[in-house]
Amino acid sequence: MKYALTTLGCKVNQCESAAMAQSLKEAGWVRAQRNEMADLCIINTCTVTRKASMQSRQSIRKAIRANPDAFIVVTGCYAQTEPDIIKKIAGINYIIGNSDKHRIPEIIISLLSSNKINRPPSPLLIHNDISRSRSFKHMPASACGNRTRPFLKIQDGCDDFCTYCIVPYARGRSRSMPPENVLKSIEQLKKAGYRETVLTGIHLGRYGLDLSPPTDFFGLLKHIHDARPIERIRISSIEPCELSEEIIRLVTKSDIFCNHFHIPLQSGDDLVLKKMHRPYTSSFFRELIIKIHQLNPDAAIGVDTLIGFPGETEAAFENTYTLIEKLPVAYLHVFPFSPREGTPACRYTDQLHPQVIKARCQKMRELGIDKKTKFYSKFTGKSVEVLIEEKRDVKTGRLKGITSNYLTVLPDGTDDLKNTIAKVRIDKVNDSDSLLGKL
Repeated sequence: MKYALTTLGCKVNQCESAAMAQSLKEAGWVRAQRNEMADLCIINTCTVTRKASMQSRQSIRKAIRANPDAFIVVTGCYAQTEPDIIKKIAGINYIIGNSDKHRIPEIIISLLSSNKINRPPSPLLIHNDISRSRSFKHMPASACGNRTRPFLKIQDGCDDFCTYCIVPYARGRSRSMPPENVLKSIEQLKKAGYRETVLTGIHLGRYGLDLSPPTDFFGLLKHIHDARPIERIRISSIEPCELSEEIIRLVTKSDIFCNHFHIPLQSGDDLVLKKMHRPYTSSFFRELIIKIHQLNPDAAIGVDTLIGFPGETEAAFENTYTLIEKLPVAYLHVFPFSPREGTPACRYTDQLHPQVIKARCQKMRELGIDKKTKFYSKFTGKSVEVLIEEKRDVKTGRLKGITSNYLTVLPDGTDDLKNTIAKVRIDKVNDSDSLLGKL
């Protein structure tokens, strides 16, 4: 039996898809190659923006057209928040919300009978109220395809309910993997041959607060630092108020944690932040970034911005732009505001024109390119340690790898260096996305 798996959205979705693929593989399923017909298609959807919801619908229809005889399962955040819309798409067999996503391989395998899946006459809906879920659903630690740095989901859900965000409604309350299971999962990845893993979650900084007895993210990182279960650990996105000085200092002094922080700002204007229900000010964010840079000058600091929130004046946008412009930021992720049905911001009357949002996003992205180029230029002539990935760079044919501080480096070399950590001397900036170097 062959399966195809389409994943949209965040690192957590990618991690969950990898776990589903691993379970299917262990049950004897084979992943369908490109242009090969599949017996089972799973579409793991996203709904963080209107565009993501549209792309999810397109991916569902594409899978149905390409695999007319396949059993079609739709899951993920869009399946959790808008199952009734998905049901209108002809050809779907199952719609399974996030609360039961971890059971998909078990559900599919149990439907097998003489190598043939029994199809329900109309889409079956497995959809529970995820807001009631209080336990972390463990999925096996595994990597996505040829990914050299697999994601490990250690936390799920969010308690913050920012006024623009649909995610708490799609993912439920914060839930954490017990520390001993985190360590075991990382050890499994190391035994499988991986040298780095990325700790990820929906609201990573809330890790452990729901456990009994409670712990916290710093406590987990300290435990990992002492146990040293793998060569490199990268921390995914973490909220400004939850990135404590003790975490910054631990990452700075430790040789196991990557010198890389990704921190969502969203807006650099205090009135907009308050309207967003973000629990910090622009001055707090400024001081945090400066503190990181003082303690760890070579660290990559990535920042998320949400542009075009209702009521964002030209002056408010300039406050965001100026704040980023003056800070030692390595790169930007720029997102246009997208009203999500069911969130408070969707009902705000002072919505911005799409062309205004588009122009402001373009200006922010140009700033992001400039920031990244300047950050990359700092390392010309220096030697860095690079984890060489499984796939070569498409444009140059060179090996491709990532440093601890998130530099993309393209050295010359042979395939036997893949999935090894190599020392590379940086020659020059290739473009805004990569550096050229020699082993």
